[in-house]
Amino acid sequence: MYTENGTLDRNQCIEKFAPMVKRIAHHLMARLPASVQLSDMVQAGLIGLVDAAGRYENSQGVQFETYAAQRIRGAMLDELRSHDWVPRGVRKAQRRIDDAQSKLEQKLGRPPLETEVAQHLKIPLEEYRDMLNDTYAFQLVHVDDFEHNGEDADFLDRNCPADHEDPFAKLSDARFRAALVSAIELLPEREKLLMGLYYEKELNFREIADVLGVTESRVCQLHSQAVTRLRGKLKDWKAQRNR
Repeated sequence: MYTENGTLDRNQCIEKFAPMVKRIAHHLMARLPASVQLSDMVQAGLIGLVDAAGRYENSQGVQFETYAAQRIRGAMLDELRSHDWVPRGVRKAQRRIDDAQSKLEQKLGRPPLETEVAQHLKIPLEEYRDMLNDTYAFQLVHVDDFEHNGEDADFLDRNCPADHEDPFAKLSDARFRAALVSAIELLPEREKLLMGLYYEKELNFREIADVLGVTESRVCQLHSQAVTRLRGKLKDWKAQRNR
């Protein structure tokens, strides 16, 4: 993929890694509402791929595929940043779930059951599960949302890092990694398995549903609940770190 001058050949890069762009887009689309178009994500990803080919240097110490994947995902998030596609009602529902999860875990000393969260919210279990389904799209950049900047703040402005911040640098931070791994280890076993299948093995929800023996909708609910738990624990970690 290199020219005679030792630089990456952009055309060859795009041809070889275009399938990776589509794969990342499809994986991301599973966490987005139907209003977001796959073609927009693919187009943004291709722009990220071209940018990666122009910026990459062997001296950076990482493989091009790893570097490109980061730039592709970043470009897709940049495309989403200008669109606040989460309704205000969904944001309110997510905050109610966050608050209930946090209070119950402090009280019980363990992750609360769905029935306990529903009882705390004073709603039927099925209504709570419907809330989890509705807030699923809210999970896109959930782990980065450590603070609330007001109810009317733009969702992606609150959840996506600022231009001067590098989310991949944050993820590479040893302390953050340790906190995230610890938080995942504390998840209920089924939720822990789900996160591993989805983020490590890159299975889609339909495939995970087959593994767990549940419906695809149930996998969606479990994913939303798991990420809510992780966000709560990582908020606590950040608060302790900043003391």
